[in-house]
This record gives sequence, structure tokens and C-alpha cells, in this order.
Amino acid sequence: MTRKKGVYSVDIDPLDIAISSVASTQGMADIRRSYNDEITVDQALDIVERQMRAEGRRPRTILEYRKYVTDYAIKTRISRLQDVSAASIYEWLSSMKVSASTRLIRLKCLRAFLERCNTNGWLPEPFWRNIRIKADTPVKQATNARDINRVLAMIDLTDFVGLRDAAAILTLYETGIRLGTLGQLTEDCVDFERRMLRIPGAMVKNHDALHLPFSDTLAKLYNALIRHNAVIRDANNVKNEYLFISRRGNCTQTGPTNSSIAKRLNIYRKQFGIKTLSAHSLRRAFATRLLQGGENIAVISRALGHSDLSVTSRYLDLSAQEVAEALRKHL
Repeated sequence: MTRKKGVYSVDIDPLDIAISSVASTQGMADIRRSYNDEITVDQALDIVERQMRAEGRRPRTILEYRKYVTDYAIKTRISRLQDVSAASIYEWLSSMKVSASTRLIRLKCLRAFLERCNTNGWLPEPFWRNIRIKADTPVKQATNARDINRVLAMIDLTDFVGLRDAAAILTLYETGIRLGTLGQLTEDCVDFERRMLRIPGAMVKNHDALHLPFSDTLAKLYNALIRHNAVIRDANNVKNEYLFISRRGNCTQTGPTNSSIAKRLNIYRKQFGIKTLSAHSLRRAFATRLLQGGENIAVISRALGHSDLSVTSRYLDLSAQEVAEALRKHL
């Protein structure tokens, strides 16, 4: 039979496919092993970068992979991927004249690259997982109540953005939710009758639903905000149920690290000279306020949506001993 030619015609011999499909497993393993022995760090990095671009990873993340993996290879004089070892990684880390926290960031980047090499079958033993660096991370200060009141007093509540921002700031302070959760809140999460935010697990990092009470002041802000949200949506012909929306009626959280509320908090921080005004510091303020009010750490941890009490202790800047003593009271 005469084969048709054209754009859909593939130049391949079906017999070749049949032969390769019955190749022995041992033979294929030998070929793969031979390739693994020869692959260089640069070659592996090129392939990993292509995979990351195909996944849609941020250019900045890809650039960090390139920067630190290349730095490791140069400083340790390692060219073949198979020669990467725990000893050479420690040698690379000890050559850095940087803080422990910066060293840890660079190690995490190299580890992430090696994990991909493991997934690709080039490095079968994940020895890098056992490499540890102790880094003392400074605890960020919580926003104090006086500064929060000062900001709320200065914001123009007759302007839609001002009203929205005031409600957002007070929500973060009174409930301790994350910025990502704040951006996902819908109007039906607000239970006016019980003065409570009912947040489904899908909006929470650890996927556990939260029921968080709020004040009468916040209830008044929510009431005004929801009424004006309808006006904004109608003016922009937008349909959604988000509690916090932009001037154009869209969600304020447009990505994991892109939030209109975070940008506004930064503006207020500079405008009013409040160094600790951020979503994270407001969340810490919530936790600190509960602790000072005599609440136990387990309840605070649950309210914050933490899966581990050690994370809560870092939020509160507590030592392991203080956590143990506080928990002992409830035994």
C-alpha cells in the first residue's frame, strides 16, 4: 500500500517501536545507569530548569536554582552529578561568610534541585535530606493595640477602599486569620446573629474549619462593607461573593503573594510610621492578646489554624520550657 504524504505523516518505522517495546528491563536499566554516570551538574540543571518552566514556576525561583547550584559546583569543583555528596555540601556551606538563616535558604534551594534529580532517577539515595543547619530566626513583633487604633482613626471610612481596609485590619487583629484566608472570605461567612466568622476548611491552610467571633464594631463595618460591595459589583458588572473586593469588584487576592490588602497595609505603614503594620504582625497581635488574657496555648494554636504547638510557641516568642509549664497546668 502506498503511504500518504503530508503534514500528518510521521517518518517512523513501526518495527523499531515493536523492537524497543520488548527490550529487556535489565538492558534498559544498564542504558539508564550509563547515562546517570555521565550526566553533569550543568546538564541536570538545564533539564530541571526546562521542567520548572513547563510547570509555570516563577522566573525568580528558576534563577535562584541556577545561582546556588552553580555556586555549589564551582566552589566544590564538582562536575559530575554522581559525585555530589554530603561532605561536599558541608564544604560548600562552610565556605559561606553569611548568616545561618541565609545559609539555610541556600541549602533549601540546593536540596530542592537534588530532590528533582532524585525524582528524575539520577540520584537514587536522598542523602541530602539528613543535612541540617540550625538558624535562629528573629521573631517579628506584634502590632500593639494603640497603633491599630491610630490607623483605624486615620482611615477615611467614607471612601470604599478606606472602609474595606479598616474592616480587613480589624478582621486580621480580632480573628488572627492568614492573609490568604482573608482574600477568600465570602459574605456568607459572616454570621451576624452570632457575631462569628464561619470559615470552611477549604479556605484554611490546614483544612480545618474555623469559627471565630468578632466585635460589634467589626459587625458594623461588615454591614456597611457588604452593602457597598453590591454597589461596586453593579457598577463594574461583576458577579462574585467575596467579602473583600477591589475597586473593580474583583478578589483582592490575585495570587499566593499578590494581595491588594497587603499593599495597602504597606502604604499605611509608611504613611503613619508604624513599623509593625503587616498581616503577619496583626496575626501575632491576635495570638499575643489571647495569651495575655490568660488563654491556654492549645486554644490559641487551634484558633490560628496551626497543626503544631511548636509553631504557636514561635508566634508567641515562648521557650520550649514555657510551653511545657503552661501545658502542665491542664494535666
